[in-house]
Amino acid sequence: MSEPLKSADIHLIQRIIPHRYPFLLVDRVVDIDGFNSARGLKNVSMNEPHFQGHFPGHPIMPGVTIIEAMAQTAAVMVGCALGLEDRNMLVYFMAIETAKFRRMVVPGDVLELKVETRRGKAGGKVWKFAGVASVAGEVAAEAEFTAMMDMPKD
Repeated sequence: MSEPLKSADIHLIQRIIPHRYPFLLVDRVVDIDGFNSARGLKNVSMNEPHFQGHFPGHPIMPGVTIIEAMAQTAAVMVGCALGLEDRNMLVYFMAIETAKFRRMVVPGDVLELKVETRRGKAGGKVWKFAGVASVAGEVAAEAEFTAMMDMPKD
């Protein structure tokens, strides 16, 4: 039996989740602890398309994309724990709860995305997560969210 994955680079991330530019919002996932927790990293760049209109002359990463980056981190964590590379897993939001935004995220920031599983198990479709996004140790956003993992059939 192989050792569980503890991290995922961009190549492995793309083998687990279907997201691609411009909507792939996590560059690396590290500190993967099975289904329990993981930490995603996102290098925020001025070249991202949402900065053209949010806001011209004052670029701010939209809060919804920060929460999406948390969800992508959670999906990669689950995909690594279940060995779902190259299996075409799809993930759908079901709910976003208790979302709070505390600090702006701007180009040049490194966004750290810590996620923890609140509910979910191997073979289950509905998972609940808690996430905290921070920049240089300062909380930027936090949320609880529920997602349906459409697992591929064997």
